[in-house]
Amino acid sequence: MRSYEIMVVIQPDLDEASLKGILDKINGWITEAGGSVTKTDLWGKRRLANKIRKISEGVYVLMNAQMPPAFTRDLERNLLYTEPVLRFLITHSN
Repeated sequence: MRSYEIMVVIQPDLDEASLKGILDKINGWITEAGGSVTKTDLWGKRRLANKIRKISEGVYVLMNAQMPPAFTRDLERNLLYTEPVLRFLITHSN
């Protein structure tokens, strides 16, 4: 298992239950792969540097996770096809 930081930018117009549902879905993908989410830090709504799909704000979430290196590609694919996710970045952390 390796440590990863996952930064996700989610559409700002979602209600709290929908936001929690997306975060639970991401947690579920990681735990199904044999990993674990050690910390989830909700940064809140912030202004984007550039508009994405005509949206100028996003909800930023930083997650620290332990997961197998081979799962990062599957997680990227899942996040790419999740409609409310505007952008994401997965980085290896020490």
